[in-house]
Amino acid sequence: MNDSGGPQEMIPPVEGVAGGGTAYGWGDGSVQDQSLLRGTIDPSRIPSSELVHMWYMPSTANVGPQETPRPLEPVSLLAARNERESIQIAIRPKVSWSESSNAGVVQIQCTDLCSTSGDRLVIGQSVTLRRVVPILGVPDALVPIDMPVSQINLLPGETTAVWVSIDVPTTQPPGQYDGEFIVTATKTDAECAAQFLGKSEKYQVYRELRNCYDIIEQIDGKPVEEVVERVKSATTTLRRVLLSPSFSDMFSENGPLDMMDEDANLSIRLKLSVTVWDFVLPTTPSLPAVIGISDTVIEDRFGVAHGSAEWYDALELHFKWLLQYKISPYFCKWGNSMRVLTYTSPWPADHPKSDEFFSDPRLAAYAVPYSPVVPCGDLAKDYLQKEVEILRSKSHWKKAYFYLWDEPLNVQQYDAIRHQASEIHAYAPDARVLTTYYTGPSDAPLAPNNFEAFLKVPGFLRPHTQIYCTSEWVIGNREDLVKDIIAEIKPENNEEWWTYVCMGPSDPHPNWHLGMRGTQHRAVMWRVWKEGGTGFLYWGANCYEKATVASAEIKFRRGLPPGDGVLFYPGEVFSPSHEPVASLRLERLLSGLQDIEYLKLYSSRYGRDEGLAILEKTGMYLGPERYTLDHNPIDMMRGEIYRTCRP
Repeated sequence: MNDSGGPQEMIPPVEGVAGGGTAYGWGDGSVQDQSLLRGTIDPSRIPSSELVHMWYMPSTANVGPQETPRPLEPVSLLAARNERESIQIAIRPKVSWSESSNAGVVQIQCTDLCSTSGDRLVIGQSVTLRRVVPILGVPDALVPIDMPVSQINLLPGETTAVWVSIDVPTTQPPGQYDGEFIVTATKTDAECAAQFLGKSEKYQVYRELRNCYDIIEQIDGKPVEEVVERVKSATTTLRRVLLSPSFSDMFSENGPLDMMDEDANLSIRLKLSVTVWDFVLPTTPSLPAVIGISDTVIEDRFGVAHGSAEWYDALELHFKWLLQYKISPYFCKWGNSMRVLTYTSPWPADHPKSDEFFSDPRLAAYAVPYSPVVPCGDLAKDYLQKEVEILRSKSHWKKAYFYLWDEPLNVQQYDAIRHQASEIHAYAPDARVLTTYYTGPSDAPLAPNNFEAFLKVPGFLRPHTQIYCTSEWVIGNREDLVKDIIAEIKPENNEEWWTYVCMGPSDPHPNWHLGMRGTQHRAVMWRVWKEGGTGFLYWGANCYEKATVASAEIKFRRGLPPGDGVLFYPGEVFSPSHEPVASLRLERLLSGLQDIEYLKLYSSRYGRDEGLAILEKTGMYLGPERYTLDHNPIDMMRGEIYRTCRP
């Protein structure tokens, strides 16, 4: 966050970025000398629509600096309860009104979204705003901005995007919720901009106070729980009004300032409507998506010693923050030859924190370490047996898995998995061991060709692996090969087939590389659902190059496609905040997981064949090289499921 009260500029120190970047759109072709107008325009006296363009873009759009303006149209969204739905608001200056090198400053704000029955989605709680910041010139980082009112600098001839997320609580009453996103061109001098409260701002304060009154007025006869919620909501609204810059500046220590009247129509207003329907996304995701977090990267970048109190705090912060994305995080430490120590809780199984982590209903799966995460001296001898005995007595044991080795390549590595798994199964015959692979052992071919050898890996590893996790790269665009893979899995033995992506597959296949299309990111989960996998693994979400300062330059690892292994960024790179900063790709991962819940609901009513058919009928996803590049088919799929499955 920027606590200075001034315009918020977020230009992160990123390797390869030098004040510009690639364009995701086309130039508007207009070239004129803006210096002739610079400093001659008073934004408080003319409509902001004459100074800036504002328009809506879907969450799958990559809005770059040269994105061209579109008409300003109302936005209508559909969202289930316990779902996050996001859009982007694009802003581009028409002229420059600043005396600096910037085009000017705009004030942005969003109202609460209110229903006719008095229910609301509150800004700062259910509605959040983040600025889209380029990484290597590609729009990716989502940096939080002040709410409910913030200021942003605009650059001449460049488009800026604000990411708006609506998180619908599980208990939110269904209905239509309406609000506004408001943009106002303002003077660049923050003090000058705060010297008056115009009609539009007065009206906004009035609406906030009126809404607060409406909430409290309707508490008679309501259940105690609802009264408490309404009082909390009213308190939040009052606090927001009292702490807003326009209100607090007006009543400064020197008394009220002289105010200039302002035409209420100076601001640009975008109508935002959200239809909340009576479908609740499950708290525990239907498909476990396990995502790796490098503990070594955390230790190096944040300067925390392994096993220290600060180390535990840092890991807990990352774990809890990532749960909002409906993924199941695990921490990992890489050893020699792709041996990996994975764990979801850094504490031993008998620690209350472990039970808290594993019992969280948002967690679909958790990794159990094969050996101690923190050295424990003589206790290490019987460590595995004791951990397993404790966890097997818990109701959450069904979520547990062991991930011992990543992509074994030869007989020695496969034998290491067998040895460790045998020890685990001696203590817990029902334990699940997960193995990722894309090939059989190279020094003992299982078949004449590579794919046949790949198919025989389950028989080679059985009974030492229960979750066979294969690379999507192996399948390529041959979806017909999926049936051959599944034929080797034995569900009657509690075996599962999961998939993963990492360096590959590459464009045009779905993956999470930086610069891929938005629908390409979201389609990673469409592919999983269509192919019939029951889980998904991604090797790393914070695996950037080593740094020893939290705010250090972001560098992707050499030899990997840009963005591979990175789904979020350290908050300190952008502001004093310690909270991680999500990427667009992480948000699209979440959207893909939510799409699976819609498809699962539809399939539960009409059968899996019909669920597959709706993907093709809408044109949303037909295969790894045939999926929509446009957002409309996504809305068509969701709308059809809403129409046919709502109560």
